[in-house]
Amino acid sequence: MEETTTQWHLGLKPAVDLELAEERENLSYYREYSLNQQALEIDLLIIKKEGKQPIRNEIGRLFRKYNVIEYKSPKDELNIDTFYKVVAYTSLYKSYGKTVDERKADEITMTLIRKAKPVKLFQYFEEHGIPLENPYKGVYYVMEGFMFPAQIVVTKELNRQEHIWLTALTDEMQKQQMKELLDKVESFHTKFDRELAEAVLEVAIKANWQTAQELRGDGNMCEALMELMEPEINKIKETVREETKQQGIKNAIIALRVCGNGDIEIKNAIMKAYGISSNEAEKYL
Repeated sequence: MEETTTQWHLGLKPAVDLELAEERENLSYYREYSLNQQALEIDLLIIKKEGKQPIRNEIGRLFRKYNVIEYKSPKDELNIDTFYKVVAYTSLYKSYGKTVDERKADEITMTLIRKAKPVKLFQYFEEHGIPLENPYKGVYYVMEGFMFPAQIVVTKELNRQEHIWLTALTDEMQKQQMKELLDKVESFHTKFDRELAEAVLEVAIKANWQTAQELRGDGNMCEALMELMEPEINKIKETVREETKQQGIKNAIIALRVCGNGDIEIKNAIMKAYGISSNEAEKYL
């Protein structure tokens, strides 16, 4: 499947939620949080409910009370202008509290997530004397030079076993990784976790359709994969059926016209033969 068909952001909230599952009771998630009435949105806002105890997970270790998350798909740019856009959105979020300074600047963080390392952005930081820390594999801190502490998460560099959900948001998934992801999805027994996991898996399958197709031939994985892929496969079948029906109607109209039938006779004939409404039939004439 092409990049344009993959709704990457649909996998962001479920992936982060599963990454930080141990802290779920203390975190609130707001997907596509609207900043104002001008259609400005934050990809994901995570509010830490209480306490200053740091989150154990490496992705959430930097978090404070208000945490703005920006996700860039594999083909999206992450450059200095993108970075400043997130700074601007975060600044707007800070300024839109119900009262003056309700959201303290020192209680806000920024997180930018991308598959590959943003080499040019890191070069910009180096050239402008902005320190870049690398406390964990795939996690880079920008603690100086901007209004809010920030981290850049490079999912391609993360430990796949420890961060299976974020690393699943890739268009380069190999069969072994998809097997591991399927096994993890199958291991969940609660409805909530299972639905989150399946949302991530759906994005991964769409972005790595060829790999998923190859796994269908694996006897051990086929049953689980087919169960999870069934909604997508049914959509494709329905599309094919609809296209076949439309072509059949068009062919029938041609034949009826050749036989000398007028629009009224043709309309009645295709309504009866294909079970379509009067309005639908008129669209073909």
